[in-house]
Amino acid sequence: MLWVKSFHLIFMVAWFAGIFYLPRLFVYHTLAEDKISIERFKIMERKLYVGIMTPSMVLTLALGIWLWLGWWGGPGVAMGWLHAKLALVLVLVAHHFYLGKLIKDFKHDRNRHGHVFYRWLNEIPALPVLIGIVVLVVVKPF
Repeated sequence: MLWVKSFHLIFMVAWFAGIFYLPRLFVYHTLAEDKISIERFKIMERKLYVGIMTPSMVLTLALGIWLWLGWWGGPGVAMGWLHAKLALVLVLVAHHFYLGKLIKDFKHDRNRHGHVFYRWLNEIPALPVLIGIVVLVVVKPF
């Protein structure tokens, strides 16, 4: 199970790297004015989302389910932390798909947000989720 946990963590790190980097690309995309740069950002965003983030998400979730099914805490073991972690993972998955929707908006030149929105989106939603998941898994406070 340690191998499964190791790869779960590796793919989680790759997924979070994309979740933090994609909104940063949106900031630069929003500020771009020439057609060549705009098209380049569309390609970069799509490749990051489709080629790295989504496979990392799928593998993180699959390996997490494998760990969950193979975890034998036994009776009396507090599981509240796991339920809280799973709730945060659902928030993260929803955030992932929201980023995918934003990519489609950029692809069709329908972006409705400015660079300040994407600067906030860059850290505010994902950072508390990352901190929450790590604290819940390591500390298991309840």
